[in-house]
Amino acid sequence: MSDFTIHLSRLQKNMRRNKNTSLDTTVTNFILLGLSHPPNLRTLLFLVFFIIYILTQLGNLLILLTVWADPKLHARPMYILLGVLSFLDMWLSSVIVPRIILSFTPASKSISFGGCVAQLYFFHFLGSTQCFLYTLMAYDRYLAICQPLRYPLLMNGRLCTILVSGAWVAGSIHGSIQATLTFRLPYCGPNQVDYFFCDIPAVLRLACADTTVNELVTFVDIGVVAASCFILILLSYGNIVHAILKIRTADGRRRAVSTCGSHLTVVTVYYVPCIFIYLRPGSKSPLDGAVAVFYTVVTPLLNPLIYTLRNQEVKSALKRITAGRGTVNENK
Repeated sequence: MSDFTIHLSRLQKNMRRNKNTSLDTTVTNFILLGLSHPPNLRTLLFLVFFIIYILTQLGNLLILLTVWADPKLHARPMYILLGVLSFLDMWLSSVIVPRIILSFTPASKSISFGGCVAQLYFFHFLGSTQCFLYTLMAYDRYLAICQPLRYPLLMNGRLCTILVSGAWVAGSIHGSIQATLTFRLPYCGPNQVDYFFCDIPAVLRLACADTTVNELVTFVDIGVVAASCFILILLSYGNIVHAILKIRTADGRRRAVSTCGSHLTVVTVYYVPCIFIYLRPGSKSPLDGAVAVFYTVVTPLLNPLIYTLRNQEVKSALKRITAGRGTVNENK
């Protein structure tokens, strides 16, 4: 046998061995490293995030039930959108926060490959749906304040339902695209995700292939879309501010500013961190985790607080429901 044949045979054996090794080391689970924290603060952080999660669920459930129970609210598009937002916040918080809470316990930080796919999909599905919903809420406020006489024709319950359904469908498509593109890549180790949940930038760092296309799609599909929605919202509120300045009565101005101010506050807290993270696809900044906490943990908590404390109609509805129950109890 010639030297060339021997060399070729050895090369083929090495290729088969490398292929088998690659298959043997295919990642079947990931380790979520969680948020960086001093060990002595573990118990405190566990309690903080646990309380935040409970308050988020209760607060959003309260808004959802209030909108559903009060006839004056669930007949108006603005509060239909608010109810959908509360529903989204409850699920978005449930996708992320329990994993954060577990990271402060001795429990395993492991998440299965399928679990990681599901978490990434549902996070981007719910998050992008919320992104589109904020834009719809801004458009609704624009019509209500800038086109008050035509508002019942331009925004009614049927159209609102169609727009919300469209936001859900678009969010589902977005989540599917991102999950498919991210997990079509090979993952052959290491499997430690330096983040507190399975998100695209953190998972892509572990891929055993070129991620240039994924980073470009992430930049366009998430960063640019989020930035575009944010710009549309700002344009809507620019027109709203112009219209508010034309309102002659102080009470009319106060009500318009109160309604729009709460929405704009939530939108800013949600969009700015999203744009900061997803318009920098190759970033490995330690600030990314802290910034992500704002739109994954803080925003779902703030929504019920802002919309109940700053919105007079929601507070009035709560009083009516409470008074109605009090009357029923007295009659019993």
